[in-house]
Amino acid sequence: MTLPLASFLQDHDFIQVLYIVSFGLFIYGMSGLTGPRTAVRGNRIAAAGMALAVIATLLDPRMGNWGLIALGLVIGAAVGVPAARNVRMTAMPQMVALFNGVGGGAVALISWVEFRNTQGFAHTPTYVAVFSLFAAIVGSVSFWGSNIAFGKLQELIPGRPITLGRAQQLVNGALAAAAIGLAAAIVAGGHSQALIIGVLLCAAVLGNFVVLPIGGADMPVVISLLNAFTGLSAAATGVALNNPALIVAGMIVGASGTILTNLMAVAMNRSVPAIVAGGFGGGGVTAGAAGPGEHAGTVRSTSASDAAIQMAYARQVVVVPGYGMAVAQAQHAVREMAKVLEDRGVQVKYAIHPVAGRMPGHMNVLLAEADVPYEQLKEMDDVNPEFPRTDVALVIGANDVTNPAANSNPDSPIFGMPILNVNESQSVIVLKRSMNPGFAGIDNELYYDPKTAMLFGDAKASVDDITAELQAL
Repeated sequence: MTLPLASFLQDHDFIQVLYIVSFGLFIYGMSGLTGPRTAVRGNRIAAAGMALAVIATLLDPRMGNWGLIALGLVIGAAVGVPAARNVRMTAMPQMVALFNGVGGGAVALISWVEFRNTQGFAHTPTYVAVFSLFAAIVGSVSFWGSNIAFGKLQELIPGRPITLGRAQQLVNGALAAAAIGLAAAIVAGGHSQALIIGVLLCAAVLGNFVVLPIGGADMPVVISLLNAFTGLSAAATGVALNNPALIVAGMIVGASGTILTNLMAVAMNRSVPAIVAGGFGGGGVTAGAAGPGEHAGTVRSTSASDAAIQMAYARQVVVVPGYGMAVAQAQHAVREMAKVLEDRGVQVKYAIHPVAGRMPGHMNVLLAEADVPYEQLKEMDDVNPEFPRTDVALVIGANDVTNPAANSNPDSPIFGMPILNVNESQSVIVLKRSMNPGFAGIDNELYYDPKTAMLFGDAKASVDDITAELQAL
């Protein structure tokens, strides 16, 4: 009885059926990510699909080294579970970059192992070698590039562009050509270990050199782009290994990452090649104006009590969250303030810019964590027509995405970037620690607008003070 059951479980057709079911769960689970109410369920369904794909792979009779497999599972769980459970929302972009890089690195190592196991792809179809080497190059670029992105986000590496000057693109081109040339030599029949090691090393240096010149302002797009790279390399590995689940999962990640990268580049009015070329954004560490500044205006300060009075008697308040809200962990305080305003009959909405924060959807995740109703989250194109009839726009740590220079100053590096037109509101209150600029490293002209008032201090403390004043009215 045991032998027929084992034979059935290891049957090729049965394993393929499990793979089909698993990527069906991937797709169905992904459909749940369209809204916060179904996102958790969608994640669980997709995770169940991945678990099924792992089981199907382990059932393959060609599998061996069970001790190493078990050790890998234990180490992965021991590192991944605590890291995911304990990470703060402010550090989520770093974790996304790091975990994405791990996927690319795994794909690159698989390609190396396949090269060794097949004696340099000898007696294997050419397409297997091509897809494996493509995965090695792209996966290695993704791994090392993601590590640089992690270092910049974690401030282990300066957020400003780090370049070789005019030689940067020439060096990058030479590294890419070298990696492709070595890969071509392998496909042509080269079996030396030095060739595959050269491919991985050239791709590794290229990954570092591609991301180092990219400044903090472009980091959300970079994370999305590297995510797409990892997905494409995983799909290529799936083709080489004849693994349907890996092909489908990789293509889903690659396609969605590519679409998201393009959407975010459009939101910044920049092309993906221009972003990869680097040189924009200094990570928000440059000291900004502290007085009249280059705009020959004055900065008007306000207090929590004055801000509360303005919002209490408003008809509509639009909250504009940015990375400053994430740093201060102010999302729950913002939700409490909104409840008090809604109890007074004030309509509250949230304006979400596509590149606010440090990763795609950063603000949506933070506000969903605070149980902000999804219907109140308004995308840029939907909320911009609302600003002229908004009594108060409350900007919490959002900088470049509210800068009117994008619309009015042709000499500004962000000119042409679609922004949230908060300057069209009747009044603007900005919660900010200081006058330091954002990722783009430039002053925000909004702060010098006569209708703008600055409330300096920690965002969470400021929102709590405003809420207390509202309750006292």
